[in-house]
Order: sequence, then structure tokens, then C-alpha cells
Amino acid sequence: MPELADIFRLHGPHYLELFSDRMLPSHIRAMRDIMECRTEALGGHVYQCDQCGFVHYAYHSCRNRHCPKCHGKDTRDWIEACRKLILPVTYFHLVFTLPAELREIVRSHQTLLLGILFRAAAYSLMKLARDPHYLGAKTGIVAVAHTWTRAMVYHPHVHCLVPGGGFSEDGTKWLSSRKTFLVPVTALSLIFRAKFMQLARAALPRIRFPDSLFKKGWVVYSKAAIQGAEKVVNYFARYVHRVAITNGRILSMDDGQIRFRYKDSREELWKTMTLPAREFIRRFLQHVLPPRFHKVRYYGIFSPSNRHLLDRAMELLTGVGKHEKGPPADEASPAESAQLQPMLCPVCKIGHLIFIGTVPPKGRDPP
Repeated sequence: MPELADIFRLHGPHYLELFSDRMLPSHIRAMRDIMECRTEALGGHVYQCDQCGFVHYAYHSCRNRHCPKCHGKDTRDWIEACRKLILPVTYFHLVFTLPAELREIVRSHQTLLLGILFRAAAYSLMKLARDPHYLGAKTGIVAVAHTWTRAMVYHPHVHCLVPGGGFSEDGTKWLSSRKTFLVPVTALSLIFRAKFMQLARAALPRIRFPDSLFKKGWVVYSKAAIQGAEKVVNYFARYVHRVAITNGRILSMDDGQIRFRYKDSREELWKTMTLPAREFIRRFLQHVLPPRFHKVRYYGIFSPSNRHLLDRAMELLTGVGKHEKGPPADEASPAESAQLQPMLCPVCKIGHLIFIGTVPPKGRDPP
């Protein structure tokens, strides 16, 4: 099965020849990183079997956040860190989506307008949650931005993980929501639309936004009743480090055509799509986020400045005092890891791979 790196290696040089003068440096960097990921270009470590003598090369990962091969460890690390935030309550998954009329404007001002998307979603949710008709409490949000559909069409939206409850105004009580209802999505959509447009117009006064934006409802989706700490963390973790397409969905790359699988959300069926290589690369690159853009953000009681409230919530809900974080574990180098837990030889299946040296990167610093 072909991988994204194979597509970039075969068709990337021609794509760069045609468009590199108009491409963002971050897009060029992403292509290069993905092409070189886990190859000798980035260097690596050398191991030898202590039984059959087989020599195994383990090359470095590129660690680009858009690479489909590099987010496994990041996801595991996030899960471990997120376990410290999860309260023993029902959780809700909400999605705030921008309408199609805004897609081109957002693509041209990604850092600014994706940031405003976060702020508008958090503001509208926190505002409605404080309303005594619904929850009447200060809650928390873990939010992650995505910009794609399953067919890699540009579609900016933000996923939010929200506990079913929050602190009372005086901060002395934990108020729980209903098990299957947090806030009304119709009212939430109206506040979200008004806040986003207010912030966007103030930030981009020279941009004329379409009048149709106020003549249609903006889509806000809410899914209730995610229960159990492990289920909550594992459910949302798949959104945090997801990239526009995984290698497992790429089926073939024949005659300049790329065929891949995608799930039709309306019919809930898996389908296949075939695109010219140039269009496939274009679609993927439009989801490369600006450098240093934070795609995961925390609000309310999950905000780093409010972690004392999180400790208080845990105490109110469980009767257990502050949950202290343990000291960070020392991170072993690949060589040390191999010595502590030797890898089984893939050839003889009997011996173990022993670290014997390194491979220097070719023309660039190792990741």
C-alpha cells in the first residue's frame, strides 16, 4: 500500500517546480519532512542481532505534526497528560463549524480567524453554560481545531470536550448538568455566529463579509453521554493529533491518479475517491497549519491558570484532596531504551537487537 511520503517523493518534485514560488514555507517544509521521515536523510540508530548478526537501521522520525507516521507517541503522551484533567462526570462532545461562505477568507487569514473561531466557540459555550436556565455554572473546555472533511475539502471547525457540570457562581458547589443535555444548540449557534462576526469584523475591517452569513443558521453539533475517564480520554485523543489523511486510507497511486478511502458522513458509508496527484497534494497542503499555531486550547476550569479549580472540583466530586502530579519520568534515549527492553530480531525471531552506533543525518540537524 502506498503512503503519503511515496506520493510526495514521486509527484512532489514536479509540484514544487510548478508552484514553489507561490507556496508558503511551512508547506514546503511539511512536504520535505514527510518525504524524509524515517529515512537515512534524518539519520538514526544501528542495531545488531546478538544471535544471527542481522544489522537493523532505525531512522529518526521527522516529528512534523502533519506527518501521518509521527503522531502516535504524541497521542499517547496527550492521553497520559489528559488523564489528570478528567473528572468523574458525564462529558459532552460539541463541534462548532464555520459556513462555506467563510472558507476562502479563513484560508487567507488562518492564524487570525482560526484563533477567533476558538474564542467565539469558547465564549458562546461558557456564556450559555452560566445561564441559570441551563447549567448556571462555570465549566471547562478542551478544544481542538480541524480544517478538513474526510475528502480533504477545506472545512474549518473546532471540536470541544466539555464536562457535564461546573462551579456555582460563588465557587462552593459543583452543579451537574442533565445526563443527555448541556445547553440548547440553537441558542448556542446564534451566540457563536454573533461573536465570531463581531471579532472577525473588528480584526479585518477591510474585508467585506457576505450578507448571507446572517441569513442562515451556523452548524453546532452536540453529542452527549460520554462516560468513564478512559473512554473520555481515548474518544477525544483521536481528534487531537489527527492529520488530514492517514496512510491506511490511501489505496493506490497509478498513472498520476491517487485513489483513497473516505467516509461519507451523510450516508455513513465508506467510499473511494480518485484525484490527480496535483489536486491530491493541493488538498493535503491546505490543511498544514501556520507555524507555532496552537491547535489544542484549554478554557474555563481546564485553563492552566485555573488548575486550582480543577483540583477543587475533584475534591467536591470524589472527596479526595488535590491530585498531585508525579515527577516527570526520565526519557531514555533510543539506545538506552533498546538496552532496557531489547527488540526481538525480525529475521531469526530468537536473538535481540543490540545498539551498536548511530547514522548521522544528511545535510540537516536531526529532529
